[in-house]
Amino acid sequence: METSFILTIISVIAVSLVSLIGLFAISLGTLTGRRVFTFLVSFSVGALLGDVFIHLLPELAEENHFTLEISLYILGTIFAFFILEKYLHWHHHHGEGEEHEHSTHPFVYNILIGDSIHNFIDGLIIAGAYQLDIRLGIATTIAVMLHEIPQEIGDFGVLIYGGFTKARALVYNLISAISAVIGAVVAYVLADFQNALPILVAIGAGSFIYIALADLIPQIHKEQERTYTQMSAFLLGILTMFLLLFLE
Repeated sequence: METSFILTIISVIAVSLVSLIGLFAISLGTLTGRRVFTFLVSFSVGALLGDVFIHLLPELAEENHFTLEISLYILGTIFAFFILEKYLHWHHHHGEGEEHEHSTHPFVYNILIGDSIHNFIDGLIIAGAYQLDIRLGIATTIAVMLHEIPQEIGDFGVLIYGGFTKARALVYNLISAISAVIGAVVAYVLADFQNALPILVAIGAGSFIYIALADLIPQIHKEQERTYTQMSAFLLGILTMFLLLFLE
């Protein structure tokens, strides 16, 4: 457990540092930045779904944990993310409709809270994966980092729109990302409880499915990038997860 714990902490810190991607985003031109963003989103979809169907669910099946209860946890996670986003979207639009006498829109704090919860869950997922198998932990960490890149770029833009300075947006994004470390520690505490690990993996599968299908794919459809570029990035994400099966 000691090795897996060290690898978990290293992984969640690496994931947390992805929040600094905003620095890279603002250095790119509009056209180049949009193309990179589209490629990353498409690649992330493939990586997330690849991790679910190539790593997470097969691991549960091999350990005889893929039961009806686990399926319900996966569905429950998808529904929970749906409710969370509904809440955040409502507050977002509510904040936009308020008077502009304040320099910072109220909705940005709801975005930060939602992002902190999301990062906390990422920490739970990564820790749970490492406790089952080192390779599973590495694959899941890569999948989390990939979907965090476009998400953090988007969050950075929302915070700037909401009235934050660039420096303040980066700092708040980083503070929010650190909740992943807290999530990882909590996961190791929960590991002492019976059947905790399969539930954590189920939560990971449900969250990845929701993010890929409900958040990222609709974003891809909005972009005007050539279809074959999106398809190639999508398949490359899946291939990356498949190749990790051969990781020794």
